[in-house]
Amino acid sequence: MSKSNVNKLLIIPLGGLGEIGKNMTAYVYGNDMIVVDAGLKFPDEEMLGIDIVIPDITYLTENRHKLRGLFLTHGHEDHIGGLPYVLKSVQVPVYGTRLTLGLVEGKLREHGILDQSKLIPITNESEVVLGNFKVSCFHVNHSIPDSVGFAIDTPEGLVVQTGDFKFDQTPVDGVKADYAKMNELGSRGVLALLSDSTNAERPGFTNSERTVGATIDSIFQAAQGRVILATFASNIHRIQQVIYSAERHNRKVAIVGRSMVNNITIARDLGYLEVQPSTIIDLDDLNRFDPKDLALLTTGSQGEPMSALTRMARATHRKVEVYPGDTVIVASSPIPGNEKSISRTIDQLMRVGAKVIYQSVSGIHVSGHGSQEELKLMLNFIRPKYFVPVHGEFRMLNRHSELAIATGVNPDNIHVLELGDVLEFQNGAARLGGKVTAGAVLIDGLGVGDVGNIVLRDRKLLSQDGILIVVVTLSKQRGQILSGPDIISRGFVYVRESEDLLDEANRVVSATLQKLMTENVSDWSGLKTGVRDALSRFLYEQTRRRPMVLPIIMEV
Repeated sequence: MSKSNVNKLLIIPLGGLGEIGKNMTAYVYGNDMIVVDAGLKFPDEEMLGIDIVIPDITYLTENRHKLRGLFLTHGHEDHIGGLPYVLKSVQVPVYGTRLTLGLVEGKLREHGILDQSKLIPITNESEVVLGNFKVSCFHVNHSIPDSVGFAIDTPEGLVVQTGDFKFDQTPVDGVKADYAKMNELGSRGVLALLSDSTNAERPGFTNSERTVGATIDSIFQAAQGRVILATFASNIHRIQQVIYSAERHNRKVAIVGRSMVNNITIARDLGYLEVQPSTIIDLDDLNRFDPKDLALLTTGSQGEPMSALTRMARATHRKVEVYPGDTVIVASSPIPGNEKSISRTIDQLMRVGAKVIYQSVSGIHVSGHGSQEELKLMLNFIRPKYFVPVHGEFRMLNRHSELAIATGVNPDNIHVLELGDVLEFQNGAARLGGKVTAGAVLIDGLGVGDVGNIVLRDRKLLSQDGILIVVVTLSKQRGQILSGPDIISRGFVYVRESEDLLDEANRVVSATLQKLMTENVSDWSGLKTGVRDALSRFLYEQTRRRPMVLPIIMEV
């Protein structure tokens, strides 16, 4: 790796700042670029009809000739979910640990691009040299096995990106974080640290995942009927503890939800889940067992409308129904924005007669992210010259910056970046160096990026006040109305009960068109604008609502 005075190290966050999810960071030096993570996030309530959100990869596609490799920290959706969309645009080798690549394989197979993708497994001993970069990894604890951080050697110095982490002294799989390697990196001298900020506002330490196992075990022991536990399909450690408890209490386990089935199958095949051969049963066999001998693992811990738990709560699931006497455990904390949907699902489950145990009253969930003391411990291990908080909303990034200052990082060497900011390093000094295209791409069905802010605004307007379509036919020669106006209302008012309002709206449209034609306004755009403005004003005066008004004017 040769150092050139004309080259600089560029660190560019393309996702994972100012929000939870869709993590992606680009590193550039000269004609070489590597990327860490390619995640997605799920839409908030205002993104009507949107399925998922991925990072804008315009910068990657414009610089595809520089792209040497893409490295994955772990197998959660917010770090690997956007990968299929990236690989459809740019061909690049993908590096990750065994479980992470196992989960990626399933995604790429669904998208039909597995055969053309190059997946390269790495371990704690791997060193990958790609142009000006040498990348190695170190094990960290998280809520999924095989989670790593990356040490990236560059001509400007060593950069460390932690990935999502916590320091669990009693991890479920027995694999502790690689404290020795982290301390060794700090001893070498670290130019910059990019560190997970998700729990930067939480004091103290995050509890061990094993504490949840003890709670699950006590619930299994007390439950008289079936136990239904909802968690993230990728939370393999939580799933393992449910299986342990089920086996201890002689319960069979049925799996509900496609992503849960897929992830458990992959984790078992790769040896990351210990399951006795007779433990897991098919959903079709539920009726063969007494309820007290059953446990169900399901998706839907965030109240997603189409998830298995939500459909069970609404009694619309094809194979599973919730009965009085069932114990339902919602074993996760709400992602910001999902609180209402989770509360709705819990209410529906309770109406059916199920006993529902959820985080706010039971402590059934612990985070996979380190709290303040762990973030400070990471800072003390790595001892960076420069610090860049990542993976979190801006209030979390700011709080993490304060923690870094408390551990001795120079405040002038802390950079809270926004998406697309370019942080330049040259001769050991850092400065902001402009911006690149970055942001969000919305996925709606098979459409990638064809729904933007204007379409979302229209969807929001339609959802709030509905639409009025005005159809009218004009004679261009004689300047008069030949037919119409006909007004069609959808989501605005009930036509049969609002005939007087719509009759008056008809007169407003007719009068407006006659006035415009008298004033020799004959162009199609001018007539449409006049009708829309006049009718919108009238309807607001009468109803205090603003439906979308769509004039359709035909000329003969």
